[in-house]
Amino acid sequence: MFKTMLWDIEQSLENFRRSFERMLSGFDGYNRRLISTGDGSDWAFTPAVETAWTDNAMHLRFVVPGVSEKDLKVTVQGNTLTVQGERKAPEYVEEGESLYSGLIYGKFVRSLDLPNGVDLDKLEARLHDGVLDIRVPVKAEMKPKQIPISAGESRKAIAA
Repeated sequence: MFKTMLWDIEQSLENFRRSFERMLSGFDGYNRRLISTGDGSDWAFTPAVETAWTDNAMHLRFVVPGVSEKDLKVTVQGNTLTVQGERKAPEYVEEGESLYSGLIYGKFVRSLDLPNGVDLDKLEARLHDGVLDIRVPVKAEMKPKQIPISAGESRKAIAA
């Protein structure tokens, strides 16, 4: 009877933990989605992205804390930029252990369609402090050009 009571308590605590994690999912700044890994299920994340424009370039910022440059890959195919990588669990976390974590570990892929008029041959990527900054220069022919305005003779209006 005592074992049955302990088992019921363990199950209740486990159900509470799962409910609590479901309630908090999405509050950490990442989009969560459940993916199948073949041997069970893991949580995966999609890094948050910021975009900005200047006259000379498009700037992209991917937030990837805990990801090293050897675990990141940036590719361009056509006009699609793809960032993929993996945030690996720390060594002290062993497979199958019960662990509460506010972080999500696993592989991720994020693809963005780039606009026409950017110079994909001069794309630059830099990882620093958990942030991947990508600079995509604008082609010279796509930069804004000032059109000079000349003053002409004033003309009288024609009566209709």
